[in-house]
Amino acid sequence: MVSTPADWARAGDVAGQVSVIDGDTLEIHGTRVRLYGIDAPEHDQLCRDPHGGHYRCGQVAANALGAYIGRQAVACVEVDRDRYGRSVAVCSVGKVDLADWLVRGGLAIDWPRYSKGDYARAEAEARGKQSGMWSGRFVEPWRYRQCVSAGGRPNACSAEGTGGQR
Repeated sequence: MVSTPADWARAGDVAGQVSVIDGDTLEIHGTRVRLYGIDAPEHDQLCRDPHGGHYRCGQVAANALGAYIGRQAVACVEVDRDRYGRSVAVCSVGKVDLADWLVRGGLAIDWPRYSKGDYARAEAEARGKQSGMWSGRFVEPWRYRQCVSAGGRPNACSAEGTGGQR
């Protein structure tokens, strides 16, 4: 699992009430914070439910995160900066790591390229329980973004998902 926030104190650490930007990005006191080690679907990304219907899984992830946090204070401990200059941080409400919460709920996936597998166990649990996106099919968010940046339309880029076969 990830080290505790107390292990990582840095100048980029922030805490307070947040605005949820998307399923893996928060804003605290004007600072954009990307949740460490995970990737959530993009706002306009579609996933398939167990019956083959489409739903906006990126919106579902963002809405669920916002509902979970509510008006509680969030503490974020910076571990890095991304290529856009955003703080990349482990963020928590109380003792709950928000990235872990999202992955366990099937609302985001472990991003081993950056997490070194820190959330792999949470993802395996979500996959085993067919939670959230794992109940149907989806395209990994990083593959979806690559498709859209290559000129693909959002609906077409969402079309083929690996879901539980990943």
